[in-house]
Amino acid sequence: MRRTGYEPTQARSPLRLRLGLAVCGLVWGIAAAVGFAIFDQPGWAGFCAAIAALAAADCVIVVRHMRQGPHYQPGRSIPPYRPADEPRRRHR
Repeated sequence: MRRTGYEPTQARSPLRLRLGLAVCGLVWGIAAAVGFAIFDQPGWAGFCAAIAALAAADCVIVVRHMRQGPHYQPGRSIPPYRPADEPRRRHR
């Protein structure tokens, strides 16, 4: 039986890229918050600290997803969904 899905057979999740971007946002957010705090700009420092906190939360989520490992995926002989027997009609 042949695979009938449209997805690539070697699909990869972009978790490492997302982790890299989150770490970059974390570093820049902390640096900017410290810089604005030094120059007595509490509003901007708080804003950048909030961005750093969001980036840190994203890092935690991404690392958790990476540690979970691959989730169940059907084999090559099993289509990812049941193929339609008839073409779908558009409802007006």
